[in-house]
Formats: sequence, structure tokens, C-alpha cells
Amino acid sequence: VQLVESGGGVVQPGGSLTLSCSASGFTFGDYGMNWSRRAPGMRLAWVSGIWHDGSKKTSEDFVKGRVNISRDNTENMFYLRMNNLKPEDTAVYCSAADLGEYCVRCHCTGQREYNYWGQGRQVTLSS
Repeated sequence: VQLVESGGGVVQPGGSLTLSCSASGFTFGDYGMNWSRRAPGMRLAWVSGIWHDGSKKTSEDFVKGRVNISRDNTENMFYLRMNNLKPEDTAVYCSAADLGEYCVRCHCTGQREYNYWGQGRQVTLSS
């Protein structure tokens, strides 16, 4: 099983970026998919999730209106588009899969609650 993220990097405040994740080794279309982040010195925070079929999306309040999560089950890919980035968005962003969408619905903050976990990508806000 692999979840391989790409994208991220250094972005100016107010800017935008897209994180991508390529999934393999499991039946991607059966799993809810999530993005979480860990900021320096902070606990893991759930960011956004999408149902296995893409029919529903949810986002945490601190990013609501600034992110769009999407997926392509034909390509085993999913994405997080972030706009109007703020300095507090600096973090390592990780993709995670959960069968049954428990974490998508309950906004899990424990890595063990997910079935599969990616390595993460650094996003740094800097002017």
C-alpha cells in the first residue's frame, strides 16, 4: 500500500497551491480520503475529507471556504486545493485513507484511526 503526496513547497501568504496524492495497493474507490496536517509544535489536525465516491466533502472550520478536496477514482488520485493561504497554514500535510469514512465524518486526529497514511509534504508560508 502506498499513498504518495506531491506538491507543496514555499508559498507567499495569500497564494494558492494544490497537493496531490497517488494511491496504490488497495481498492481506492472503497475508502474515504482525508488530508491532515501537523504544524510545528502542534498536534495533528484533520483538514478535509471526501467520501469514497466523491459525493460529499467536509472541511475543518479553520480552512472552510479556502480549500477544495477532490478525487479521481479512475486514476486513484486525490487532491487538496488551498487558496488564500495564511502563515498558520505552515505544516506537513499528510494524506490518509479510512474504510467506512469514519474519519471523514468524525475528523480523526489520531494516526492510528486511519487505515493507511502517507509520508506527507511540507507547506511553508513565507513572504
